[in-house]
Amino acid sequence: MLPLSLLKTAINHPMLVELKNGETYNGHLASCDAWMNVYLTQVICTSRDGDRFWKMPECYIRGSTIKYLRIPDEVIENYKEEPNRGQQMRRDLGRGNRPGGPGQRGGRGGGQVGGRGGSQANRGGRSTGALSSNVGGSTNSIGGARPAKQQRR
Repeated sequence: MLPLSLLKTAINHPMLVELKNGETYNGHLASCDAWMNVYLTQVICTSRDGDRFWKMPECYIRGSTIKYLRIPDEVIENYKEEPNRGQQMRRDLGRGNRPGGPGQRGGRGGGQVGGRGGSQANRGGRSTGALSSNVGGSTNSIGGARPAKQQRR
């Protein structure tokens, strides 16, 4: 059973989240991501010692602060009833498909051509021949100054 796919099955269901510092959050899971960051709605927060309570319309919890999640049994039953869920995910990942969706590219730059800085036209720099080189999305030249504008012939 994969934890993230189980967590995605729990969307729109109530759950309890206990943090490493002892606080608990009861609410409905609205969304989650690959780092187990969760977004809850209709939340009741309980302090570490259990003396204080807060009611919040929504709450975002970073995944690295979570100690455990309590999910209703009906969600686990729904997850088990979906046949070949794990096999399909492994097949998709084995083909190089990422969970972000079809046609998306991973890494920095949001899938644009050219890595971090986007395409050559979107970087703002220009290639001027032997004096400059375009490395890492910026225009670098000898001496750190930008080359003069080239004349057209």
